[in-house]
Amino acid sequence: MTYSRMTLFAAGGAAGLFALACAQQDTGTWSVHDMNRPQPAVVTPGMTATDTAAGTAPSDAVVLFDGTNLDAFRTGGGAAAWKVEDGIASVQGGDLHTRQDFGDCQLHLEWRVPADFAGEGQNGGNSGIFFNDKYEIQILNGYENTTYPDGSGGSFYGQHPPLVNPCRPKGDWNTFDIIYTSPRWNEDGSLASPGRATVLFNGVLVQNNQAFTGTTVHGDTTKYGSPHGPGPIRIQDHTDPLQFRNIWVRPLGN
Repeated sequence: MTYSRMTLFAAGGAAGLFALACAQQDTGTWSVHDMNRPQPAVVTPGMTATDTAAGTAPSDAVVLFDGTNLDAFRTGGGAAAWKVEDGIASVQGGDLHTRQDFGDCQLHLEWRVPADFAGEGQNGGNSGIFFNDKYEIQILNGYENTTYPDGSGGSFYGQHPPLVNPCRPKGDWNTFDIIYTSPRWNEDGSLASPGRATVLFNGVLVQNNQAFTGTTVHGDTTKYGSPHGPGPIRIQDHTDPLQFRNIWVRPLGN
């Protein structure tokens, strides 16, 4: 596919990790079952999470949190403020931003709401993941906890409710696996194609290549702003005591 009038903002500085894979992408026309066609890069998969142990990242991922430290993140202009103990990062002191910028990517994280937390509705275990620091996928306990549908866990906040609610009870670990595609812009700055995401919540599809209608805002309709390139991934401190483990990202460059 050729983009003649389009500016593509893709994986940013992290794309170097995928130079080999990009070099192996098809650049010509191949016959069926052509053994000269470039082979896919070999990636060692990570371990799947269990109730008692975090999963691990695949070999080509950028590890953001493996239970040891939050050096891949910042809070404001300084060090990450969240507490790390027993391999778990607990929300406190402000949002986390990745120090590295990302565009198109695959993100994995594991999160839970403490079993003794008594909040309800939008205060029932609330956080969120912002891609390009602009487009939010909601994190919220949805087990025996109701709220407005476009603010449920797995929603595009204020835009699209999740297809279903597969949330586990408080005290249990949930997983998000997200495939995110950044918006594309024409040379005149107009929107060529919206940002999109596919979301698997505990392995269940809750967003299927869904388009963002614009940047995330609270309590209002939304639209796209000025063109932008890659940006940080932000994990929100909504003041609820959420916990996180095993956070990694795979940049997906063109």
